[in-house]
Amino acid sequence: MNFDKIISKIIDRQEVDLKEALLIYEGLPTSELMQIAFTIRERIKPLNTVSWIIDRNINISNICASGCAFCSFFCASEKEKKSFTTTLAEYKVKVEELFRLGGSQLLLQGGLNPEFKLSYYENLFRELKLMFPKLKLHALGPPEIHFLARLEKISVSNVLERLTKAGLDSLPGAGAEILCDRVRRIVSPNKCTSAQWLNVMQEAHKQNMLTTATMMFGHIETPEERLKHIFKIKNTQDKKPTGSIGFIAFIPWTFQSPNTTLIQRFPAIKKTSIDTYLRTIAISRIILQNVDNIQASWLTTGTETAKMALYAGANDLGSIMIEENVVASSGVTNKLTAVEMQELIKQAGFEPRQREQYYNFID
Repeated sequence: MNFDKIISKIIDRQEVDLKEALLIYEGLPTSELMQIAFTIRERIKPLNTVSWIIDRNINISNICASGCAFCSFFCASEKEKKSFTTTLAEYKVKVEELFRLGGSQLLLQGGLNPEFKLSYYENLFRELKLMFPKLKLHALGPPEIHFLARLEKISVSNVLERLTKAGLDSLPGAGAEILCDRVRRIVSPNKCTSAQWLNVMQEAHKQNMLTTATMMFGHIETPEERLKHIFKIKNTQDKKPTGSIGFIAFIPWTFQSPNTTLIQRFPAIKKTSIDTYLRTIAISRIILQNVDNIQASWLTTGTETAKMALYAGANDLGSIMIEENVVASSGVTNKLTAVEMQELIKQAGFEPRQREQYYNFID
């Protein structure tokens, strides 16, 4: 099948398969791939707007048994000098600042800590909601949910039900990396498998929980594995119950190599090029026509590349990142204020619109 036939299928709103997607991902000029993706973006998001949010990323703890090769943030145990667990007093100060700055969503990341049972998170969520009733908790992720289910010897569904009852509002797509087990055995061997990650999301969708999906790429995966990941997100979204929110956004971001054991083990890994990043944003938009939002990662690529990504199919720039520790530990220092975020979007030729958790605009 030639490029023209594949492009016609896409424009005619027909689905493409992995082989066809890989063909245009590797073969089409970047400008043409971006134009196709932008056409789909205009169909799904017809307004000339780009959304963004004010939220805060707080790490519950940096003690984690996962030992991911791409992470330089974690501590294996509390005995390490740099280990920490955030206290309620510290949460209070951080969340008060979040509200002062106009945000209401808290992204809580936990890691796989065998000392933290399910009751720990239940109590934490209840305490935070008692202190801040309007706070929205976008917390944990499939690896933590699967880990807690095994730790407590209960079902994933039960874990999600209990956490939701305690105050969990939505589930981020953390810990996806690349949803191919060949890759996962190398970069995150102690985390759940691809199937287990997807199973957590399917259970969340059955409970009509808002979720997002991510992909960390640009390390040891092949282009085909990258696209297989995206198709697994698409197929999981196709399976969600009628009326369920499912995946509200897809967020591909690039591996940041400094200070990681992965780059020490695989020194031939090269920094992801701007061209590869834009092509990946574009093919994500092309494949994931059943996911409303594609988010560009200005944090890992920089603002100039993020602006170009808005013409490759992305329609959201995520958070201003009041606080972010995991990516920062690899040496990334990109920062944005609310004013700078809006100016960036205007410079790209779009209208900035602040949003909330459900991607509704805030006037």
